[in-house]
Amino acid sequence: MADKPSPTAGAAGRAPAAARPGDVRNVVLVGHSGAGKTTLVEGLLVAAGTINRAGRVEEGTTVSDFDEAELRQQRSISLTLAPFAHDGVKVNLLDTPGYADFVGDLRAGLRAADAALFVVSAIDGIDGTTRMLWDECSAVAMPRAVVVTKVDSPRAEFDQTLQTCRDAFGEGVQPLYLPMHGDDGTVAGLIGLLSQQIYDYSSGQRVQRDPDAEHLPLIEPARNALIEGIIAESEDESLMDRYLAGEDLDVKMLIDDLEQAVARGSFYPVLAVASSVGLGMAELLEVMTSAFPSPLEHEVPPVTTPGGDPREPLPCDPEGPLVAEVVKTTSDPYVGRISLVRVFSGTLRPDTVVHVSGHGHADLGHADHDVDEKVGALSSPLGKTQRPLTACVAGDICAVAKLVRAETGDTLSDKDKPLLVAAWSMPEPLLPVAVRAKSKADEDKLSQGLGRLVAEDPTLRLDNNAETHQLVLWCMGEAHADVLLDRLKTRYGVEVESVPVRVPLRETFTGKTLAKGRHVKQSGGHGQYAICDIEVEPMPEGGGFEFVDKVVGGAVPRQFIPSVEKGVRAQLERGVVAGYPMVDIRVTLVDGKAHSVDSSDMAFQTAGSLALKEAAKSGEVALLEPYDEAAVLVADDYVGAVMSDLSTRRGRVTGTEPVGTGRTLVRADIPQTELGRYAIDLRSLSQGTGTFTRRFLRYEPMPAHLTAKIQEGAESGRHD
Repeated sequence: MADKPSPTAGAAGRAPAAARPGDVRNVVLVGHSGAGKTTLVEGLLVAAGTINRAGRVEEGTTVSDFDEAELRQQRSISLTLAPFAHDGVKVNLLDTPGYADFVGDLRAGLRAADAALFVVSAIDGIDGTTRMLWDECSAVAMPRAVVVTKVDSPRAEFDQTLQTCRDAFGEGVQPLYLPMHGDDGTVAGLIGLLSQQIYDYSSGQRVQRDPDAEHLPLIEPARNALIEGIIAESEDESLMDRYLAGEDLDVKMLIDDLEQAVARGSFYPVLAVASSVGLGMAELLEVMTSAFPSPLEHEVPPVTTPGGDPREPLPCDPEGPLVAEVVKTTSDPYVGRISLVRVFSGTLRPDTVVHVSGHGHADLGHADHDVDEKVGALSSPLGKTQRPLTACVAGDICAVAKLVRAETGDTLSDKDKPLLVAAWSMPEPLLPVAVRAKSKADEDKLSQGLGRLVAEDPTLRLDNNAETHQLVLWCMGEAHADVLLDRLKTRYGVEVESVPVRVPLRETFTGKTLAKGRHVKQSGGHGQYAICDIEVEPMPEGGGFEFVDKVVGGAVPRQFIPSVEKGVRAQLERGVVAGYPMVDIRVTLVDGKAHSVDSSDMAFQTAGSLALKEAAKSGEVALLEPYDEAAVLVADDYVGAVMSDLSTRRGRVTGTEPVGTGRTLVRADIPQTELGRYAIDLRSLSQGTGTFTRRFLRYEPMPAHLTAKIQEGAESGRHD
């Protein structure tokens, strides 16, 4: 940022500790997959002296990516913490996945952080998801900076990327340094716009020197724009007049105003880095420790009692009541459960009993719970290594061992005065994946393995569907599902296979029909005899089932009339043409026959069931399919494509409305059978900018050609 000396390397291997909240910076890295976040973490850890040599994603040697699935896929799929110390400040660097399927870990990182580094590749630019996340941070005034990576690549376009950032992120996006190219065209260093100094990296070391004569005119437009941007954010209203009058403003004063504007979240510095060679690391460390706010400057989330009674806002005070939140949970069959915890108030210490409270995610399959638990060892994780801590003060982040009941999103507080942190917003998982165990041994272990995965991941919802008799995992996308099934196998030794997801259809009659149920078996000894005549007619939607007795003259003895109804009801549950429950019909028992010896309760149950089957043969049966109301939020550029796609899915668009700037909400009624892969298809269709929600509306008749196809499949299955 200015002319501070190079950073002093910390002692590798020791866990950095913070005694006060003011000595902590919690910074989350945000950016799409491939932007260079994990490589940036390596560069910063080397520059801070935490590790001696940077790892490589391709070789599987980075600190952040150590999960087996991450190593195989060569991309981040989990939130990881990489703490280091620089100039007396502890920085908790939170590396988040860039792929949209793992947005739950990204949201957890945003929750734990007080500032965000948006990582943008100088080669690939910005994707739609990154723009959306910038808007989310803007809504809560989170301080941000932009890091342009890979500026040393022959295909790097720094100026073009900078303009893309300005177009996407709006005003206040200004570079603090510009890349300096050597005689061979490669990036050799940086030019500080405020200090007007050159930081030369061509020798492999950071060397500060005065600029050459031709450099200053080249940076003058960018320098003037930066100074004007800082002045616009300054609380000194006289600065602009002095600047316009030609006064040479004090650089230190400008830096102070810049740091205050960044901490307020109203100015967004842009820094250029080449992580693999260390270029720009010192400059970035300076911004993170000097300009980003400490936890003291970031409001603690609202708290209530577990019963929902509001409490006064809490300061970030190590001496205050304990309030901490589990932002990430990992389970290992050998090590046990490890919880990554952000402490908002008080001080967390090992071997103390805390209250664990989890509320607000019951709709995602995470039941509300309140229980006291003993905290195990505290540690500061660095990759697979857990470095011990004696305490974790307000504002800091640590790993906690052996919290058996704590899940991601749970609150830890004093057991005598339990509190609850307001739940953070989580996207709803909308991709259903039906699974079944491969063997009896797998079936026995499946419940426990899935329970652990649900505790770890708030974006996973488990649905044991009573109607379709399927176990359905609701996931964020295909990559999310693949990782979950892989973890089931590698961590918990459970193998499952995916099966087609069944949508809970219904059957109903479309017109009135008569049928006879005949169950007569007489082969010597006690026989079975029951005959019933029924009339079946449709009822209005939602009418359910109605049984009417119109038997006269005792054709069916009174004691067997409930038996007929019971048999009909049993067959309703099983369906008559495709195996789906039958609804909205009235069955009238009009006649029948009985035998004085061979008639029985079971015989008339069977006759009632057979009568309904016969009615299906003589009458017309329709399949009903569930319709959802889908609300699709998408960038204006993709509204036409989304509406056209909804039409191909038999959807009916019911309305559109603008949302904010440049986005539209499209509402449509659409069959559930057409929504199975919509989460994936919408992402592809909208370049990652589209999201949707769904809610059940009603059942509607399925088109005849689709009904026939399902009936054929059911017949084929019965004959197999």
